[in-house]
Amino acid sequence: MNPVLVARAQRLFNLVGGGWPLLHLRSFQCVFGPKSEEWLQRTTAGLLATADWSMLFTPAGAVRQARRTGLGTAVTLLAVDLVYVPIGRIRPTHLLDAAMQIGWLLAWRRCGRLGPPAGR
Repeated sequence: MNPVLVARAQRLFNLVGGGWPLLHLRSFQCVFGPKSEEWLQRTTAGLLATADWSMLFTPAGAVRQARRTGLGTAVTLLAVDLVYVPIGRIRPTHLLDAAMQIGWLLAWRRCGRLGPPAGR
């Protein structure tokens, strides 16, 4: 599996997911449930979209950084989904996101171990 393509695909997925509540919060809340702190939802979405926009055009030399960011993002979002769905804080539709995050973790695993950076 090509790690550059995995990085770009994950970033695009997260960019769309992060942009959705920024562009149309009402439709996002129809699917994932209303939140009492809209400012926090928008802040989280903005941070996710910003981080992923910068990683969307990952050059081949930055794959190690993209992998770290991709793994960290997937683990964090998966943990939120798996902790807060069972206690009823967020809707079960978040388990769809959990499945995608597991998919990203598996995709990075299929890329194998990345070698040392060039020049070493």
